[in-house]
Amino acid sequence: MSEENVELTRRRFEAMNRHDFEGLVALMDQDVVGVPRIVGVEGGEFRGHDGMRSWWEGVFAAFPDLEGEVIEIRAIEDVTLSCMRVRGHGEGSGAPIDDEIWIVSRFRDAKVVWWQSCGSEREALEAAGLSE
Repeated sequence: MSEENVELTRRRFEAMNRHDFEGLVALMDQDVVGVPRIVGVEGGEFRGHDGMRSWWEGVFAAFPDLEGEVIEIRAIEDVTLSCMRVRGHGEGSGAPIDDEIWIVSRFRDAKVVWWQSCGSEREALEAAGLSE
């Protein structure tokens, strides 16, 4: 199960880099909850596939060339912990973004049911309830 979740996480990031929204949400539960840290969308939670679409549109409106490079993906129980380097440029300003983020995702029945992006590994572990 954990290796399957690692592969599903990898596929999710690949879909994002292709700007393939349908490919992304195909890997998510209908009731998914997402909590982004940055990338042009004000804080809060995004719920369900409609919420993911709102988040997605906000991200790519702010950073149309955004892409991520996977540094690491680990599985812990029903969670994956991923480190990514995200790069892109602001739509209006052209200002670059180059940031390392941690994304924690919880799975059920081979679908993402919750994810949160964080500024550090420790923060991601705490968000998932896995810190010591």
